[in-house]
Amino acid sequence: MTDQPTALVTGANRGLGQSIALALGRSGHRVIAAHRPGSDATETVRLLQAERVSALPWAIDVTDAAGHRDAVSSLLAMLHAEWAIDRLDVLVNNAGIGAFAPIDDVTPDSFDALLATNLRGTFFLTQAMLPLLEGGGHVINISTSLTRHVSPATAVYAASKAAVETLSRSLAVELGPRGIRVNSVAPGPTATDFNGGAMRDDTALRAELAAHTALGRVGDASEIGDAVASLASPAMRWVTGERLEVSGGSYL
Repeated sequence: MTDQPTALVTGANRGLGQSIALALGRSGHRVIAAHRPGSDATETVRLLQAERVSALPWAIDVTDAAGHRDAVSSLLAMLHAEWAIDRLDVLVNNAGIGAFAPIDDVTPDSFDALLATNLRGTFFLTQAMLPLLEGGGHVINISTSLTRHVSPATAVYAASKAAVETLSRSLAVELGPRGIRVNSVAPGPTATDFNGGAMRDDTALRAELAAHTALGRVGDASEIGDAVASLASPAMRWVTGERLEVSGGSYL
């Protein structure tokens, strides 16, 4: 492990990813704010640096499995040049998309696109990052509370995240001998820009979701970030293969 841990968060340019990156920075990590090509993580890096956190942007298309090894080589070169390190301590696979539609409206293209990011991207980026994580690294995969409770028109999205949770448990066993832990975090309804900002902007939807939540409201993105940072802390070093739901008691 490096003296100061380094975390990489995919989808860190906005929403949950940005909040996770900020929370990890505040907990003492250097942060790589990963974003898809064509997007911009400048704001996330600026916010981190304003809090005196060392942070760098890095563009990666998580769906381009064939290009991951070259991308990781470029990441290593950047880590060497900027911070004189050659490893990561935490990889947060947060990049994801939603495709919410009833079964009659789901197309093969929308189905494949969702799995390409949510499942295939998570698997193959983790595979490519293994040399940087050996001997003490931690993979945290972002899932959803929808793997536990059911909402209409979420079948494909929920199934993709259920697969991510199963993947996390399987890899916890497979990678344990290599000193790598793997866990998943499952946010409940959270006010972000995900899915067009519905849970942030639609007051009727928020009220409905709050009525089915033990703590009586939808979550804030910072609360998901804090949970991820807590799981990434040395205090949780004996935890692997687990699913941490952060939902305020949604649909109990």
